[in-house]
Amino acid sequence: MKRRTLLTVGITGGVLLALVGGTLALLQPGRKAGQLTPTGRQLFTSLAQAVLGPMLPQEPQALAQALQAHLARVELTIAGMPPHVQAEVDELITIAGSAPGRLALVGLTADWATATVPQVSAALQSMRLSSVSLRQQAYQGLRELTNAAYFADNSTWSAMGYPGQRVLNTGPTA
Repeated sequence: MKRRTLLTVGITGGVLLALVGGTLALLQPGRKAGQLTPTGRQLFTSLAQAVLGPMLPQEPQALAQALQAHLARVELTIAGMPPHVQAEVDELITIAGSAPGRLALVGLTADWATATVPQVSAALQSMRLSSVSLRQQAYQGLRELTNAAYFADNSTWSAMGYPGQRVLNTGPTA
């Protein structure tokens, strides 16, 4: 492929994704008024189960509570970002949450509500190893946001063996 063709394809793809993202944001946004919509909540629930896996509680009631707390932390994490980053995250959630975006960007055929953990894990692995940098960037963004939100709460630190911050004892001062 010639350099000019590659640049044309890249620019055309970027414009197309921006147009699709803008259209989808009007139809089915992933966040509205700073809160995850049902689509965004299902997206991050599925992502959490695939990304965090065994670090989540296994008992159904405890798992449900952990996922609800996680969704609240996702909203807080996004709210703490600069406005331009929030807008980019909103586009990503909207595109990944829509059926066309889920198929094209994530590579997941089942919708987020019915996809199994192995299906979501396989789709994420496909994104991670993709030769398309946009898919890799989307993977990194979704995974990092999921991890950042989950481990922002110190009650989750023990799941990865982190004992917490060290308290330095400087002893009595003279």
